[in-house]
Amino acid sequence: MNPYFVGLLVPIAVSLLLRKRRMVGKMRALPVDVGGEPGYAIRNYRFKQPVETHWEGVTTLAELFEQSCKDYVNMPLLGTRKLISREQEPSLDGRSFEKLHLGEYDWKCYAEVFKSVCNFASGLIRLGHQKTDRVAIFAETRAEWQIALQACFRQNITVVTIYASLGEEALCHSLNETEVTTVVCGQKELKKMIDISGQLDTVKRVIYINEEGISAEVSLAQKSTSWIIEPFEDVGRLGDTAPVDANMPLPSDVAVIMYTSGSTGLPKGVMMTHRNVLATLSAVMTIVPEIGKKDVYLAYLPLAHILELAAEALIAAVGASIGYGSPLTLTDTSNKIKKGTLGDASALKPTLMTAVPAILDRVRDGVRKKVDTKGGVAKQLFDVAYNRRLAAVNGSWLGAWGLEKLLWDMLVFKKVRAVLGGKIRFVLSGGAPLSGDTQRFINICLGVPIGQGYGLTETCAGGTFSEYDDPSVGRVGAPLPCSYIKLIDWSEGGYLTSDSPMPRGEIVIGGPNVTKGYFKNEAKTNEVYKDDEKGMRWFYSGDIGRFHPDGCLEIIDRKKDIVKLQHGEYVSLGKVEAALIVSPYVENIMIHADPFHSYCVALVVAAHNELENWASQQGVTYTDFVDLCQKPEAVKEVLGSLSKAAKQARLEKFEIPAKIKLISEPWTPESGLVTAALKLKREVLRKTYEDDLAKLYA
Repeated sequence: MNPYFVGLLVPIAVSLLLRKRRMVGKMRALPVDVGGEPGYAIRNYRFKQPVETHWEGVTTLAELFEQSCKDYVNMPLLGTRKLISREQEPSLDGRSFEKLHLGEYDWKCYAEVFKSVCNFASGLIRLGHQKTDRVAIFAETRAEWQIALQACFRQNITVVTIYASLGEEALCHSLNETEVTTVVCGQKELKKMIDISGQLDTVKRVIYINEEGISAEVSLAQKSTSWIIEPFEDVGRLGDTAPVDANMPLPSDVAVIMYTSGSTGLPKGVMMTHRNVLATLSAVMTIVPEIGKKDVYLAYLPLAHILELAAEALIAAVGASIGYGSPLTLTDTSNKIKKGTLGDASALKPTLMTAVPAILDRVRDGVRKKVDTKGGVAKQLFDVAYNRRLAAVNGSWLGAWGLEKLLWDMLVFKKVRAVLGGKIRFVLSGGAPLSGDTQRFINICLGVPIGQGYGLTETCAGGTFSEYDDPSVGRVGAPLPCSYIKLIDWSEGGYLTSDSPMPRGEIVIGGPNVTKGYFKNEAKTNEVYKDDEKGMRWFYSGDIGRFHPDGCLEIIDRKKDIVKLQHGEYVSLGKVEAALIVSPYVENIMIHADPFHSYCVALVVAAHNELENWASQQGVTYTDFVDLCQKPEAVKEVLGSLSKAAKQARLEKFEIPAKIKLISEPWTPESGLVTAALKLKREVLRKTYEDDLAKLYA
């Protein structure tokens, strides 16, 4: 063998062996003795007691924000893109779609934002808002959302957060239950408010965020309601001319009542104290490497989601910058971006971003579609590069390392990384476990680690978090320093902490990040929240997990998603869906299992491009996509693809859907079929497609 070649291989092999030894030998969590229900509990290996605050003397979110604004006075904090124009672009089927021409980011520094916050806080009080009343923020993610939030904190006003995509019934429920008197909203949200104005019991004031074309809604609201209607800027000006002293909160005060996106029934309002949220922020500070004022964060997830709210609070705490975008303008090829206009990521060039699995799945599918469309040498080159890097990521010393890795990065992956601006160094994925396929794909193509997190609204997003040096897939990391994680037996489902080789059971989270409970819902609170004899508060998640030998958690099931079939077999709906969604024909999927039958069925939202490409190759004729989804040969092709994916995932025969219905229209939060975090609303879907499901079992 060539001595030069040997010289290259030896250090790579030694490095891999040492790396493997470190990974195998590193304990990321340790057993801990806790109170409450018996189980198997672990803690973060670095912290014996749960962390409450990372910042000396800081005990509330209001104090944390004020300290940051004093420390990073002239650093850029909030960035918003200039809207140059809106245009209607016709499509081939006769419909028209709005396209946006967006300019560069305009920035407000920390000092300017703090002044805006103080002015808006004073303006709220001068407008007549009582400090004991609640403010609802009902808008898309944007700078005004964050300013309003921090302003409320400075006056110890509890904020009610509501998803902008929430339906009328859930919106009425959220506003009436919390007796909100002031609502901050955007144009679309104001229209929704007007439509249900007769059903709102306590709303007195509406503060609207000025947008192009909002004057019609404002005029209608003034004529048809008794509300005080004021633009966002005027409230700030009112506070500037008549300042009010701050009324800072205590750690135990409720900062936010966050309404869950409601995958089942009406949404529940989770009461989060300043102490709860601060504990999560403090814990994440110990995990994300070298986070600081050089970082730029792309904000596009709903701020009504705890993942985004916590992320932005953390970014502001370290002196970094937040640039606002949206899922529909994220990349150069996003749906609402005018051709030739830069997407948010290209314009901002962020270093950090958060994502939910559904977003990362779309990024993966988008890259694959683009590669497949190009075909030829470009596709062959991508496949070779990806497979060589995949071998390395999986630990093979024969994969692409060193100079070869750099070569593939320059030739192939540099173009992919440009999709998200080219400077991303860390991606945090939360909301649900990310599939191993997607995690590897994003890791290789973007060249950055993905921090997998597990937490819930009820735990302020705190729970577990995968460390920077953990390249494993399919797991959600070790306990955050603010949390203890405990598994308890669920005998009915066959999950026990005594199971071998890994303890299994329902995941229970304890620590200062565990919230007070559900607003005006004591029965449900008592059902899933427990205080032990040592004063620790625990939340029973309903998720099923197992602990790996190094202390990392893996989500393997969910109690509510398990259905017992006619002959006694248990089908985990979520597990099957996660296995089958990798099919190229699947945009989304819901497995349905009827206890009175011996098999399960599926509703499949068909991937438009893939199915049409297949039809073209096979010579299948159809009038439109709805017609194609009804073609027996199309159903047969997709069913075959699902069976292939099921075999690869080693699913049992009874877990593989025997029949499917192809759906031509996507499931969106606006349709009410999925949550804002893109989780399935099973009951709504079952009712919507009741007749189709009945036919599948006929």
